[in-house]
Amino acid sequence: MKALVLLANGFEEVEGITQIDFLRRGGVEVVSASIHDSKKITGAHDIHIGADETLANVNPDEFDIVVLPGGYGGMMNFKNSEAVAGLLKKFLSENKWIAAICASPSVFGVLGLAILTLCAIAYARETGHVKGATDIFAGGISAMVATIPGCAGLENILYTLLVLTYSAFCLTSLDTATRLGRF
Repeated sequence: MKALVLLANGFEEVEGITQIDFLRRGGVEVVSASIHDSKKITGAHDIHIGADETLANVNPDEFDIVVLPGGYGGMMNFKNSEAVAGLLKKFLSENKWIAAICASPSVFGVLGLAILTLCAIAYARETGHVKGATDIFAGGISAMVATIPGCAGLENILYTLLVLTYSAFCLTSLDTATRLGRF
């Protein structure tokens, strides 16, 4: 397996460097690629690193997976990159793996890619749903689904259903914990 880890100015260092490190330790061949013209990247916490290559000099056909680390600044750079959009659409059309961490799954919706992700936090943050766990969960997932073509009007309905589902889950879990605690 060969992985391409994209790096953009403002990326979250832990989410980028850790992926490269863990994949390499696991025997995966990894190439880090800057989406900018330079291999030099500055992370969200002002840590400067050098990518292996620039995205412009990488052949995407050589890779089995592309990874987008999070970090708000990096995610915004991914969103604004035509090269990243083209790469993601190519991987999707070829049924290759795409991984995105924390804020970066929100890139998919902007690009019109119908990819369901469990990282509701990115969408919740982007859409202002940050009033607690229920709001993050329901707001994030409903915002993600609303980006899928043909689902634009479903956000409020889905949000309500997800709040009810989440609440029922919490109440059921609390009831189960209480019952177990009695024994």
